[in-house]
Amino acid sequence: MPDAARTYEVRTFGCQMNVHDSERMAGLLERAGYVPAPAGGESPDVVVFNTCAVRENADNRLYGNLGQLAPKKAARPGMQIAVGGCLAQKDRDAIVSRAPWVDVVFGTHNVGSLPVLLDRARVQREAQVEIAESLEAFPSTLPTRRESAYAAWVAISVGCNNTCTFCIVPALRGKEKDRRPGDVLAEIEALVAEGVTEITLLGQNVNAYGSDIGDRQAFSKLLRACGRVEGLERVRFTSPHPRDFTDDVIEAMAETPNVMPQLHMPLQSGSSRVLRAMRRSYRQERYLGIIGKVRAAIPDAAITTDIIVGFPGETEEDFEETLHVVREARFAQAFTFQYSKRPGTPAAEMPDQLPKATVQERYERLVALQDDISWSENKKQVGRTVEVLVAEGEGRKDDATRRLSGRAPDNRLVHFTRPAEPVRPGDVVTVEITYAAPHHLLAEGQVQSVRRSRAGDAWERRTAAPADRPQGVMLGLPTVGAPAPAAPGAPGAPGCEVC
Repeated sequence: MPDAARTYEVRTFGCQMNVHDSERMAGLLERAGYVPAPAGGESPDVVVFNTCAVRENADNRLYGNLGQLAPKKAARPGMQIAVGGCLAQKDRDAIVSRAPWVDVVFGTHNVGSLPVLLDRARVQREAQVEIAESLEAFPSTLPTRRESAYAAWVAISVGCNNTCTFCIVPALRGKEKDRRPGDVLAEIEALVAEGVTEITLLGQNVNAYGSDIGDRQAFSKLLRACGRVEGLERVRFTSPHPRDFTDDVIEAMAETPNVMPQLHMPLQSGSSRVLRAMRRSYRQERYLGIIGKVRAAIPDAAITTDIIVGFPGETEEDFEETLHVVREARFAQAFTFQYSKRPGTPAAEMPDQLPKATVQERYERLVALQDDISWSENKKQVGRTVEVLVAEGEGRKDDATRRLSGRAPDNRLVHFTRPAEPVRPGDVVTVEITYAAPHHLLAEGQVQSVRRSRAGDAWERRTAAPADRPQGVMLGLPTVGAPAPAAPGAPGAPGCEVC
């Protein structure tokens, strides 16, 4: 098969940054002449794994997948396998040692080299490993193949300057490097011109934006600048850090109409003692103070969070402090995680690692409490009229002919009755909420209005032949807006290191 016809598939694990990196990998491959592998067809010529290193069994998952591909590759000598992302950055040459049928290993700073490495491996007939220790320049110019026609990630920074004891991101992504505001806005304007109506500003520590370019208010200025982009209807961002969440950011959120009334604010623990051990630079009082200011400025804001249960040395009293913050903050959703050791992090070597049974019991109590709060907060939405951005791929499969799904401005998932007139992903419908469940809202009855949008037009152009739509990038996360609510107890992935 000639190079121009070689097919590819990108399999993504991890956070939104990985999802965005996968879109860039797909764009690079297509610019180099590769085409997305048809859904349900034969194995692609190139399979790229974009990996995550933060889960306890991340390596087992990768090598399990690699093992499944080994016999397929043996039967197809021209097939290639590449491994990138955080696990590749961490394990480097060990991947080729454990899985010698892998052709390319590339790090988090080497995304732009993927097509060249694949060509070199094919010509030289030996594995290529390229791992840069730091990012030379922000990869703003890499082509991107977005999976959504109406919503897009826009990276504003990479890396992180924090030193949380449970987190391996600084070692894998490097120190924070900010993108120039003009470059960010130029990309947003180009996306809007293509039909995008919702963007999510993305960074490991998104509201620390500006530290690398010497402007402490750069993030709030960027939010306000987004408000001046004509045609941009919804702006979100993830994930912020409480340390850097300043009053000017809250003011910008409240005063910029297209910045959505939604905030994802990682907590990790409600215990100030545990936060100190985590090396988190805030305490319970500071965290609840931020929540109070946000609610005062944006009363209808839906606030979500990340919580780690069972950090080394966590006592029952510490855990009760976490439950206290959950009751006080009344999160719309919480992404809850049982602590697991990340090799290479200080926390992995700490004494007083908790027994699995203790962590599990606390985890279940936290999930039960948060489910009750989520349901209670969702019930407050009943009777409200909201605009829903119609989404693709978020509906329930068992009633897809009767209902569609989308996101309210506060990012709550809404299932609504399919209207008589055609509605496309990217269009906006106005509905009245009639029922609330812990993890979604329901709008039964007639849709009040349908607004056909440029975003819907863009989706229609891209899906003129849905049956032949290529799979291209297999994503592990929704592509619309900020983190979607997970099922009860499910491990969501709102941030690379849930930071």
